[in-house]
Amino acid sequence: MKKNIALVLSGGGARGIAHIGVIEELEMQGFEITSISGTSMGAVVGGVYALGKLKEFKNWLYSLDKKEVFKLIDFTFSSQGLVKGDKVFNKMQEFIPDSNIEDLKIDFSCIATDIINKKEVVYTYGDIFEAIRASVSIPTVLTPIKRGDSLLVDGGVINNIPINHVTRRQNDILIAIHVNADIPVYKPKLSKKEFNLKQSKYLRKIKEFEEKLKLVHRENHKDNLGYFDLINRTVGLMTNKISNMIIEKYPPDILINVSRDTCGLFDFYKAEELVEIGHYATRITLEIKE
Repeated sequence: MKKNIALVLSGGGARGIAHIGVIEELEMQGFEITSISGTSMGAVVGGVYALGKLKEFKNWLYSLDKKEVFKLIDFTFSSQGLVKGDKVFNKMQEFIPDSNIEDLKIDFSCIATDIINKKEVVYTYGDIFEAIRASVSIPTVLTPIKRGDSLLVDGGVINNIPINHVTRRQNDILIAIHVNADIPVYKPKLSKKEFNLKQSKYLRKIKEFEEKLKLVHRENHKDNLGYFDLINRTVGLMTNKISNMIIEKYPPDILINVSRDTCGLFDFYKAEELVEIGHYATRITLEIKE
């Protein structure tokens, strides 16, 4: 008999890719996800899973180190964000087709923040693509979403691990995945050849990224990379503090932790490694619980 779970997926930028490995491992070990709630990247993975598109999404993430990734980034450098996000989200619509949340087979919710009205916005119905797009709008990076008198940004500003919004059922198990945990980093072993190959591809991407920033912003590229590092550290610290308070207030039955030092906020090229980290973190946690 399968064990039903209510699953909560935190935000965390690229670290949220580890959620894929967690979900795969939970299913392999006999769990059935009956409801899911997520913030930011947790909303993306949770929404794609609820739509039955997780495998296709994972395959696309795995291919990112073989394509010209930065062609998907439409720089704007407006006063509200560096990236419009239209290109990448147009691509994402292949995995997030037109669907309403209330029509999904799995109960799904995700979180955004209304910075004009200073409140949390919980999406439990309506267009799932719109909900996810609002949830991932990292302040100063992705442009926010305007809806009526609201301006919506990343849900992690208020609630980065929405344990209090996941749908519960009788006798289910509440599992939360925290990808900003203050724990040691686990790194799966790669052969020297694999490591060098991934590093060389990554360095080429960074160089291309620097050139793109210089052309668009016409400022020293080192300052721009420093800016991204500042965002990474600031967002990570803020969301971790908020998440810890939420976990303390709404303790899950099982908490699966992934180190906040696993990778940077934008290191999506590490998708394969991050999925394996999700598998590992889940196996270790479940073994301790047994």
